[in-house]
Amino acid sequence: MNSFPHVTPDGPAATLTIPGVDLTKFSVGGMDNNVYLLRCRDTGGQLLIDAADSPDRILANADAAALSTVVTTHRHGDHVGALKAVVEAGGARSLAHADDAAAIPVVTETVADGDTITVGGISLKVIHLVGHTPGGIALHLSNPDGPDHVFTGDSLFPGGVGRTTNPDDFTSLFNDVVTKLFDRFPDDTVIHPGHGDDTTLGSERPQLAQWRERGW
Repeated sequence: MNSFPHVTPDGPAATLTIPGVDLTKFSVGGMDNNVYLLRCRDTGGQLLIDAADSPDRILANADAAALSTVVTTHRHGDHVGALKAVVEAGGARSLAHADDAAAIPVVTETVADGDTITVGGISLKVIHLVGHTPGGIALHLSNPDGPDHVFTGDSLFPGGVGRTTNPDDFTSLFNDVVTKLFDRFPDDTVIHPGHGDDTTLGSERPQLAQWRERGW
């Protein structure tokens, strides 16, 4: 299995395994935010993507002592509600793109497009996607034995790109998603969004012209 089953805030977490890494997904909060926990099987080191809400639920799934890094995909409040509590629980570093950092409660280091975030044997490549927010990022995880995985925050979902507030921001986000995701990775690449279920680039690719035409 390459994608997660559906998860809910009051339901259990789901786990996938790829070489060297265990990936866990669970949902938190009233907006059904996805939280992703990556664990290096060689070192036990852990990385969390989007400490969105419900710090107790997050820390029940993560080991605060092993959690060295929390990455925030963008600055919106529903993605950072538990960040301060989770970081303080074990002293993890908190990473975000520089263009969103000022609006995020705790940022200890900033990242930029093309940077690599490493925790043990986990290596994530930062992809800057501008439009939903100025500093939105996706995170690419390579998989030597199957499809790659991309954690897209609120920049790409099944059925469209993330919400934007004006035509210029839509054009920016749409173009970034096309050139930095669809043009770069194969169709079996698994997309893990900030809310809701997974998809693949191949499932979404036939809709690109429709998204451009409708403007959202």
